[in-house]
Amino acid sequence: MTVLPSPTEIRAAAERIAGSVVRTALTRSPFLSAIAGGEVWLKRECEQHTGSFKIRGASNVLAQFTTEERAAGVVTSSAGNHGLGISSAARALGIAATIYVPASAPRIKRERIASGGATVDSASRSYDDAEATARAAARGSGAIYVSPCTGRQLLAGQGTVALEILGQLAEHGATLGTLMVCVGGGGLAGGVAGLLRAESPSTRIIGAQSELTNAMSLALASGEATDIPDLPTLADGLAGLVDDEMLAQGQAALDDIVTVSEDDIARAIQALWTHEGLKVEGGGAVGTAALMTGRVRPTAFPVVVIVSGSNIDEARHQTIVAGNFPAR
Repeated sequence: MTVLPSPTEIRAAAERIAGSVVRTALTRSPFLSAIAGGEVWLKRECEQHTGSFKIRGASNVLAQFTTEERAAGVVTSSAGNHGLGISSAARALGIAATIYVPASAPRIKRERIASGGATVDSASRSYDDAEATARAAARGSGAIYVSPCTGRQLLAGQGTVALEILGQLAEHGATLGTLMVCVGGGGLAGGVAGLLRAESPSTRIIGAQSELTNAMSLALASGEATDIPDLPTLADGLAGLVDDEMLAQGQAALDDIVTVSEDDIARAIQALWTHEGLKVEGGGAVGTAALMTGRVRPTAFPVVVIVSGSNIDEARHQTIVAGNFPAR
């Protein structure tokens, strides 16, 4: 069985989570269209509930918990946005949730997770440490561990982004040429590819990540699971290792992947605010950065960039928008 969800699973997920998510807008970007030399559209997942596409997968997984699993509770690890999705979905379903995040997770993410009623543990040094601690806690307590990046139910929820994009482009008489996705462990890429490989096979799926969160790029190049150093980055949401299952997702989903620098990401954050009025964190701005820098030169239009993650600390965002790119 492929690691990718089927279109049937994705459509079932869309029905299952309809009351928990919004159909985010797809808008044309004149700024990026001029740079790319063709039509570029933004899928504004930064305007999703919790500020990220992550609530889609989280809601789909938790909605399928049995009565016994709901009583046992849910545990997860997260750089922030998956934790927000789990916290929100768990609260709606009356499930106790514990979220393990690294100490470096932005304050806004930690506070919003806690405000959703989940217990937050931020004692771990890195994202990978948080994951190991969360898995151990789940084994010890009997709670259900939900991965932020893997599992067909999770990926099926993320794949509903592509379902919306195809429908929204069809309303404009267009088909999808290229899809730009942010990549950490490959959950979003795997989810959208489950639909597109079957129903829009000519669409190119291109991943983007920071040079400091490039585990997937390295794993795809070597064909092996890859760990990387935990370094401060604007793209905190894309941090962490790539294991064998994540690598399989990347191999099945991505036609290409590129990396961008921290300053490239800061310029993309600035541009998305200035030209589009969108407040976007670093992990969600990497696709925009890849187009702005020319790391990706699309040949198939229209291009859709999934812009996800609005949970950036306000002071950092203001500093970047002012052109004073902070040291990481």
